[in-house]
Amino acid sequence: MPTGALPDHSASSKSSDAGELSLDPADWEEFRATAHRALDDAIDFLRTVRERKVWRPVPEEVRSALAAPVPTEGQPLEEVYRQFQDLILPYATGNIHPRFYGWVHGTGLAGGIVAEMLAASMNANCGGRDHGAIYVERTVVDWCKKQFDFPAEASGLLVSGTSMANLIGLGVARNSLPGANVRRDGVGDYPRELTGYASAEAHESAAKAFEIMGLGGAALRKIPVDEALRIRMDVLREKIAEDRRAGLEPFCVIGSAGTVNTGAIDDLDALATLCENEGLWFHVDGAFGALGVLSDSVRPMLKGIERADSIAFDFHKWMFVQYDAGCILVRDGAKHRAAYSMRPPYLNHLQRGLAGGGDWPCDFGPELSRSFRALKIWFAMKEHGTRKLGRMIDQNCAQAQYLRGRILEHLELELLAPVQLNIVCFRFHPPGLDDPRLLDRLNEELVADLQESGVAVPSTTRIGGRLAVRVAITNHRSRMVDFDILLAAMLEAGGRRIAGSAAV
Repeated sequence: MPTGALPDHSASSKSSDAGELSLDPADWEEFRATAHRALDDAIDFLRTVRERKVWRPVPEEVRSALAAPVPTEGQPLEEVYRQFQDLILPYATGNIHPRFYGWVHGTGLAGGIVAEMLAASMNANCGGRDHGAIYVERTVVDWCKKQFDFPAEASGLLVSGTSMANLIGLGVARNSLPGANVRRDGVGDYPRELTGYASAEAHESAAKAFEIMGLGGAALRKIPVDEALRIRMDVLREKIAEDRRAGLEPFCVIGSAGTVNTGAIDDLDALATLCENEGLWFHVDGAFGALGVLSDSVRPMLKGIERADSIAFDFHKWMFVQYDAGCILVRDGAKHRAAYSMRPPYLNHLQRGLAGGGDWPCDFGPELSRSFRALKIWFAMKEHGTRKLGRMIDQNCAQAQYLRGRILEHLELELLAPVQLNIVCFRFHPPGLDDPRLLDRLNEELVADLQESGVAVPSTTRIGGRLAVRVAITNHRSRMVDFDILLAAMLEAGGRRIAGSAAV
């Protein structure tokens, strides 16, 4: 018998599988042919992405077809795949396209197709136990700890994204408050009302975290920003002192490593010093910007991030891996574990067997059932290496500066915020049109025009109360010519609307 092989008891079995159901293919070779075709089609879909429109609206007949009644009887896999090709694939978000710049969407990697396929074949539950996928996740977390100069005793967890990572990190801060057992008694039993602090440009997931933690969104103080859209340290210090005088309990400060609107980076070193002096937890929301540590040009802007108590960031943005993949790192691993670990009898940890293997991921967050997210991250870092990934970040920042320069060449275009990283906020502002309401409406329509044309997908935000066209570049497929195409299309659409008075 081959080493590691199990004995075959099929011949001695007295039972028969006749009449017993299975969800495996009845014909494995037929399945193989369909699966190979699907993989080939996926590769072609990615390889030819530049030849297609960035986005297409979903037609009403497709919406109706997708809203079909629940299927009570099955269909052949080939037929299900055909429906996917007809009804779903042509109407993707478009973020794999080189001219997708909306929100802060990542593009995915070709190698990620393989990684996701292999992870699906293993179907590992990464809540815990002793198996290979857990060791891959630990390796990825250890690599991240080294990139951020975190100590060996720090902990980490892979999550869906920075929204969940922010919640987990801030939960550790709340549950680690001295003189209270928040896990047992809740925040209502804490003797003083808790308050936290972030810039007015901070992501809304921080306020959501405060709501979910039972603190209320108002407990997160929004601090004004300076001309570079960074948190004002003078106002922050005064607000903390004011809250203490009022009998409240400041417990954390959230620094932004790349704000969602403009990519502004707070003075993380100054925030770290303030938190040390004030005895506050220092959390960094680095959804995309934290991975700037991989970049020679961005790393100096992040000075102080290595002093954080917790860092939240995404791999699906500036490491370009497939959705979803985020991470939370916590400097004090013991506090992290104490904040979430819960072991009922059915999750007993043993010294041997599958129930062994050291700490389990479920000890560090709310999820017990967890997918094998680590594999696509491991693939990306192994295939490309951190140096090349860092150069891609540099390239995106250079592209943002190129776009800034092109905007300044046109009298009809107006830059609305400093370009610090990879985000450019501007608007179409033709001479003579100065009504704020009409300008906002015009630019809103132009963004929709661009999206519906399929030429490019920017998004919108507000800067100083003005509606801005926002271009966020976390795209390894973009080339300088793509930004020329974007501006040319915008200027053409703007000219048409002004000539036809469609926006005014």
